[in-house]
Amino acid sequence: MSATPAAWSNWAGNQSSTAALVVRPRTVEEVATAVRAAADAGRTIRAVGSGHSFTATAVTDGHRLDLADLDTGVHVDTARRLVTVPAGMTLHTLNELLASHGLALPNLGDIDAQTVAGALSTGTHGTGAKLGCLSTFVVGLTLVTGTGEVLRCSADEHPDVFAAARVGLGAVGVLVELTLRCVDAFTLRAHERPAPLDAVLADLPSLVPAHDHVEFYWFPYTARVQVKTNDRVPADDRPLPRWRGWLDDEFLANTVFAGACRLGRAVPALAPGISAVSARALTERTYTGRSDQVFCTPRRVRFVEMEYGLPRAALPEALTALRRIVDGLPFKVLFPVEVRFTAADDIWLSHGYGRDSAYLAIHQYVGMPYEPYFQAFEKVAADLGGRPHWGKLHWRDAASLAPAYPRFADFLSVRDRLDPHRRFTNPYLARVLGS
Repeated sequence: MSATPAAWSNWAGNQSSTAALVVRPRTVEEVATAVRAAADAGRTIRAVGSGHSFTATAVTDGHRLDLADLDTGVHVDTARRLVTVPAGMTLHTLNELLASHGLALPNLGDIDAQTVAGALSTGTHGTGAKLGCLSTFVVGLTLVTGTGEVLRCSADEHPDVFAAARVGLGAVGVLVELTLRCVDAFTLRAHERPAPLDAVLADLPSLVPAHDHVEFYWFPYTARVQVKTNDRVPADDRPLPRWRGWLDDEFLANTVFAGACRLGRAVPALAPGISAVSARALTERTYTGRSDQVFCTPRRVRFVEMEYGLPRAALPEALTALRRIVDGLPFKVLFPVEVRFTAADDIWLSHGYGRDSAYLAIHQYVGMPYEPYFQAFEKVAADLGGRPHWGKLHWRDAASLAPAYPRFADFLSVRDRLDPHRRFTNPYLARVLGS
């Protein structure tokens, strides 16, 4: 186990801190030792993943746990379709591991750089009307509590901790190992097409259940969207040509878009025109590919983000209000708005607890103003019963969040039991969970 002081910042560059000590444990016992050492020093301790949260959830001036070197072993049970991996493994590495065994996760978001523990702890999700967030795939977990105890949890063993820790914000313990239920490896057929926003909204009641996965992107200052549907197919018989993948996903979506964002930041009056061009630049395409490679795409243009999970029926009203907000801002918005769908689940702090959801994610290019934009939409979303994504920017506090989560008090009870001295707290957790 190595220990050094170091500064840290997240991927977007909007969160940073300097910890008094950074610990890189290699074993579960070393994690427990690090937690007890922080307690002895009278300091807090926070685990950090790959920094893909936009909130201050990993910020600490106490001790920081970097789990990149944690080695709990890897176990793949192909017959039962279960995989057990260290918490610090990235989703990209996990996807490659599963593919080598003929397995896959049932669903993914569009970024695979997160650690497994970080993605699960914040409620990371993809899109799919019959699928919940990634934490619904967890069947077992091991964590280290605030007193240094090691707990193994499942639906049968410490079920209340299991219900809390699958989306736990790192507040009830340090996740060190996860067991996930997988599926046989599968191929997706992706269909991407431009469309009028009003037509897509009118068609949503039939569009969403007709496909395995549906999402769309609205381009601000336009009435246009880009719709993407993914469906399971038996054969990878229409792979995307390498040149087309480079053109669309690297050159247009990253290189050209980055240049357009820089131009829009320098000359904000050009933003509506840039958005209109972007809406027309991505043409229709259909292709097949390995599931994780279709779900996940490179994201090299830096941004900040807010995302709200809403009751599905509230989506049209939320989008109408959002369009008015964008048009009335004293500055311009350079990023499209992403809309996705998930099924209800039973995880206490999951944004999808107890209801089918539509997720609406708003972004802004780094270096551009965003707080008035995000806060205006947050008021709309909160009034519609929205729940903020735990890893994305929001201004809610414990008093406003408690009514949004029926099991909020149960979560706090588990937290009180497992971390009575608040070893895992930081200002973000004090705000959203209380002190």
